[in-house]
Amino acid sequence: MSLSAKRNLAKKENPENNMNSKPTFSDSLRKIFKGILDPIGAFLNRTGLTPNAVTGLGLVGTTFGAYLLSQGKMTIGGITILLFVLVDVFDGTMARLRGEPSDFGGFVDSVSDRYAEFITFGGILYYFLSVNDHVGVMITFLAAAGSVLVSYVKARAEGLGFTAKVGILTRVERYIVLIPLLIFNQPFVAVTLIALLGNITAFQRILHVRVQGRERMRKAKENKEYIH
Repeated sequence: MSLSAKRNLAKKENPENNMNSKPTFSDSLRKIFKGILDPIGAFLNRTGLTPNAVTGLGLVGTTFGAYLLSQGKMTIGGITILLFVLVDVFDGTMARLRGEPSDFGGFVDSVSDRYAEFITFGGILYYFLSVNDHVGVMITFLAAAGSVLVSYVKARAEGLGFTAKVGILTRVERYIVLIPLLIFNQPFVAVTLIALLGNITAFQRILHVRVQGRERMRKAKENKEYIH
């Protein structure tokens, strides 16, 4: 049995894993803007671009935006990142419209998203280093760590057959906090909020998985006692 099949079986055998699997803010936005995303995604498909090419374009654009941030050009850097974050939204839509969404495509998109966040925080961190703002450097590090942990906890939980789509600051919310504050030249406020709320979100997900783990152990114990 393949690993994916085992995970699907684990989810079926452990219904508690799905009890709090509510649509995320990102899911809700996709439904709300589906009427806009689909026509643009269809147009991009007609140009010959592939979903993975759009993913790569988004990463390249974000890297350029991060360079601008590193040079202290917060407003134009924030606008650039906003534009290419919006571009990156269309890769999944394009794949769906093509009728060829794949696990590998989703994997590439997720890895690209993590790189984009790291590179963005790297640009901000470089800026704080250049102006000798050591507190800003440490806060940016904490913001990057919290952002990565939010994603890692979810991925690790799903690998074990749990769900972890909870928390106050998922990827979309992080950009909603980050980009406007960068545009208004408030990088320190931006990274401080993300450092605080991002790490709280990671902890929320850990607790969410802990509840599911205890429920799984309880059911396993009941089944064992029933068999005996």
